[in-house]
Amino acid sequence: MNTQKQIKRTLSEPTNIEYVCGLLESNEIRHRSELAALVCEQFGFYDARGQEQRGGCLKALRELEAAGHFVLPAARTSPGRRSPRRLSEPVALPIEVPSQAGEVRGLELVLATMPEQMRIWNELMINEHPQGAGPLVGRQLRYLIGSPHGWLGGFGFAAAALQLGDRDEWIGWDADQRRGYLHYVVGMSRFLIRPSVQCQNLASKVLSMSMAALPDDFERQYGYRPWLVESFVDTSCYSGTCYRAANWIAVGKTKGRGRQDRYKQFALSVKAIYVYPMEHDFRRRMALSPDAGLGALDPAAGLEADHWAENEFGGAPLGDARLSKRLVNVAAAKAEMPGRAFSGVAKGDWPAVKAYYRMIDQPEESAINMANILAPHRKRTVRRMMGQKTVLCVQDGSDLTYTNLDQCEGLGEMGTNQTGAKSRGLHLHSTLAVAPNGLPLGVLRAQCIAPKGKSPEEDRPTYAIPIEEKKTFVWIEHHRDLVELASQMPHTRLIDVCDREADFFELFDEERQNPRVDLLVRAEYNRNIAEEPFKLFAAVRQESVQSRVRVHIPRQSARPKRSKQKARSKRPSRVADMAVRSMRIKLRPARYHADKDPIDIWVVHALEENSPAKTEAVEWFLLTTIDVNLGRRCQAMPALVPPALAYRRLASSAEVRLSHWGSRTRNR
Repeated sequence: MNTQKQIKRTLSEPTNIEYVCGLLESNEIRHRSELAALVCEQFGFYDARGQEQRGGCLKALRELEAAGHFVLPAARTSPGRRSPRRLSEPVALPIEVPSQAGEVRGLELVLATMPEQMRIWNELMINEHPQGAGPLVGRQLRYLIGSPHGWLGGFGFAAAALQLGDRDEWIGWDADQRRGYLHYVVGMSRFLIRPSVQCQNLASKVLSMSMAALPDDFERQYGYRPWLVESFVDTSCYSGTCYRAANWIAVGKTKGRGRQDRYKQFALSVKAIYVYPMEHDFRRRMALSPDAGLGALDPAAGLEADHWAENEFGGAPLGDARLSKRLVNVAAAKAEMPGRAFSGVAKGDWPAVKAYYRMIDQPEESAINMANILAPHRKRTVRRMMGQKTVLCVQDGSDLTYTNLDQCEGLGEMGTNQTGAKSRGLHLHSTLAVAPNGLPLGVLRAQCIAPKGKSPEEDRPTYAIPIEEKKTFVWIEHHRDLVELASQMPHTRLIDVCDREADFFELFDEERQNPRVDLLVRAEYNRNIAEEPFKLFAAVRQESVQSRVRVHIPRQSARPKRSKQKARSKRPSRVADMAVRSMRIKLRPARYHADKDPIDIWVVHALEENSPAKTEAVEWFLLTTIDVNLGRRCQAMPALVPPALAYRRLASSAEVRLSHWGSRTRNR
């Protein structure tokens, strides 16, 4: 049974309706079941076990009768509302359940097949699940969560939702493909951990157990294995943490419609959609193209010269399809000469130049902004990240100075020079996704900020200003974006790599509250610590060498002194031999966060040994939430030390290439 038999669609064809009418007019059909049996035999309506799909056939015949195609024999019984079989009393509460799932001995999933087990399942769901016991639809399996302490909850699996916009976009199938392969998607219709059970990590553990048991049990019952499981989380009541811990993937949200919402009343609550692939190549099994849906991509997929611009920028939500097409053309042209302005790229095609400037010369509230321009590219970047085990998400900022552009509006104050003259421009903050080997995967987020000078009326001390009002809050915003993305790629580890400006307590506190994305921050402050020598940098320098790595130091050209930049000498490229040390510390909160507990983090120190004469040795101090126990996992260091500096340059390069989108849209 590779594709689902489309019973109603098949019977709706004129010749097949004539066949059914002929059977009915022969007066040999005594009841509907007999008619359904003949129709199943005639059109081959059999399931994977070779059994007639009589129920689906009867449903299709009733719908065709309602459409006026024929009149069926009278039903022999009038359908009524069935009452589930129940116990005579509530299920006994479990006793002495441990507080940790790992301490529960004898935890098991019991497939409910016996009448007594079905009664227990029904009683649990009716009394303790918000949606009751059902009825469930389609192919069904029910499990009880058993233990020596008593029944802890249960699962119910049934047919998947007929249509889900975000799920269908994630899979990448069209309507015909969905109808043909929907039976390979199973819906988790009920999931209950009894309210009286307070056992940490139990939900994620039994979720994993259910995904291990479901394929074989489903195949024994229905003759084939499912490829995908879906479930829903009412985010007004639950956060979905157990799903993410069990490696389910968040793919979007419902629209508040139920299975029977024919009149689009949207009466139900909006729920988060989670899926769990049983087969990693389910798209190939559905005969979908390698680029279909929102699954993992190879880093080079779709970057061919003829199609890359369409793949990376096509369909950008700019408010007009013509503008989206123009963006693709502009991107393709700019790629040929990325260092030149578009007027030079156009090579005298002044209509194209005029169209370009007309496209970007838009008011602030228009749909043409940096986020919308990057939206298609961001989706492709996320898909490339899904194909990696680890991704370094490099945050950094660049100041874009436009002091001499007198006609440019919306610029902020970037600072003052020695004479007190104010410079104008924008601050561009971006997050670049990079594979551990240094291969760029794409730009995840970029935003231009017009800094404002301190108001004369502002008399609050710095510590009294909420973090949301400080310019450093942008680091937290980008980190939160990564946390949200992490739910879409549970098999990929994200590491947020930040420069020294991100060395502040609130960012590490943010990671502590939702530790799905690790932090790697280049240290700025030589903090006080409790033990001798009482200073962080001196303390980690005294640790024994735990690993050595080799890092390529790129060449550096000479630069004279500028208004706000120091002069620097020429430096040839070299390979630095770095001695690596580490220690664990408690990051103490500032005085204005005295109500918060210290944070356990690691400090990594990398110092160049035997640096060339008259050359300053490279020395880095890194703060990270990653457990870098070098005594056992020294191989982790090559992935931790180089990004702090090498990938920072990579991010800055990407920021400069994005800069004209943040400035020219304001240039009048």
